[in-house]
Amino acid sequence: MNEDSNNLIEIEDLHFAYGSNQVLKGINLSVPRGKVVGILGVSGAGKSTILKLIGGQRRPDRGAVRVNGRVVHELDNKGLYEMRREMGMMFQAGGLFSDISVYENIAFPMRELTDLPEDLIHDLVLMKLHAVGLRGSRYLMPNELSGGMARRVALARAIALDPMLAMYDEPFAGLDPISLNLIAELIRRLNDALRGTSIIVTYDVSETLKVVDYAYFIHGGVVVAAGTPDELLNSADPSVHQFIHAEPDGPVAFHYPSRAFTQDLELER
Repeated sequence: MNEDSNNLIEIEDLHFAYGSNQVLKGINLSVPRGKVVGILGVSGAGKSTILKLIGGQRRPDRGAVRVNGRVVHELDNKGLYEMRREMGMMFQAGGLFSDISVYENIAFPMRELTDLPEDLIHDLVLMKLHAVGLRGSRYLMPNELSGGMARRVALARAIALDPMLAMYDEPFAGLDPISLNLIAELIRRLNDALRGTSIIVTYDVSETLKVVDYAYFIHGGVVVAAGTPDELLNSADPSVHQFIHAEPDGPVAFHYPSRAFTQDLELER
């Protein structure tokens, strides 16, 4: 793949394990430029791990992740730093710096990664906060924000430098329905306005399928289904059907693998 490819990201036969826990067992997926792509799956399916492999925080055991034509795990420190300058990340827990204001949180990547003058940084910070409806919150501290407001500030920081790729790790977790819907709409609107590419990693089906162009469902370390929102909603695959319709019984087990309950009771007396 080269930088002129229609796909910004190509993942091929990706394997990764945490010790003896084999999380990814041959993932294949692509993310087209200019699109919003969802990666769906239950907790522990390896969704956040995929983002870490894309960003170079982890190295694959086998396979490759290509971003804009470059194999991530083959880059040296300088190459990784340059690549990450073109990425924005909204962390699962928000990741705001707790000891500095909303304004300073948004200004941080601008000061760290650019040589922009302070007056231009000021205007850009206000523009980003205005885009998420929080220009009036710039003097507040993170502990003064509601959960929904904190997520919007984290979103503004993720797109602070108009990245070619924005990654959102569980952006809807813990939000009330109004905030959840607002965050989903903001991700879609900002992606289109910035002409960027976005990846949403989540287990929230209903909101994600409203805003993505394409989605992958991961289960058992592999991609078990992929398609447009309509295609996934109408999928006949048992695991996809169970996940999307929140059914308690099916291939996606509730219990972590273990011995029979009666065995544990007898052995641990």
